[in-house]
Amino acid sequence: MANRVEAATRHHDEKLQEILKASAKIFAEKGFHRTSVRDISRATDMSLAGLYYYFRTKEELLYLIQERCFVTLLQRWEKAAESDGDVRARIRVFAENHLGFFLHNMHEMKVMAREDESLTGEFDEKILVLKRRYVKILMDLIAGLQAKNSDKGVDLRAATFSLFGMMNWIYTWYHPKRDLPLPALIEQMLRIYFFGLLEGGKAQEPWFTASSPETSKETFSLWQNLP
Repeated sequence: MANRVEAATRHHDEKLQEILKASAKIFAEKGFHRTSVRDISRATDMSLAGLYYYFRTKEELLYLIQERCFVTLLQRWEKAAESDGDVRARIRVFAENHLGFFLHNMHEMKVMAREDESLTGEFDEKILVLKRRYVKILMDLIAGLQAKNSDKGVDLRAATFSLFGMMNWIYTWYHPKRDLPLPALIEQMLRIYFFGLLEGGKAQEPWFTASSPETSKETFSLWQNLP
């Protein structure tokens, strides 16, 4: 519990948030291992001493970027999950929360996907705890849907990570100016996921309950090695 409070407090530091955003952009462009702290110093217009006030090593900086993403996603989900809705609607809310966050944080999504194995030791262990907690939310939702429909034909783990795979790959192709807006993107993605490419086109009624406009406005392989 103490670690959760510490993480939430840490990410209210505006200067740290600026550093994390700038660092994620550089890591996404150059790669974690090819980026130096001096690169980050130049991008943030901060001295090395000033940067080291916020983190001790470059690996800790990568950890903080990933921690910020998971903590934010979990906090947003806890808020969104307060609303009532059947399991199908809740899966849509989960997808909206996930995609809505990463559509505004594409550099972070790219870093989390490409640098999944760059964290070691305690940093890796702490992120793994957050990953498992976040993945379990979606896995439980899909398990609930399967139970409701008495469907045991699809492996739960495969179903969970297939949906994450669809969502997490958008950083390679999605362009807001020419692709679907967020609500339509979610609708299309979930139709393909649940009905298939051809069957999805035959659906005559919306299968998922649309969320509120406020949620839409607010609103990885990230876990390829998750046990």
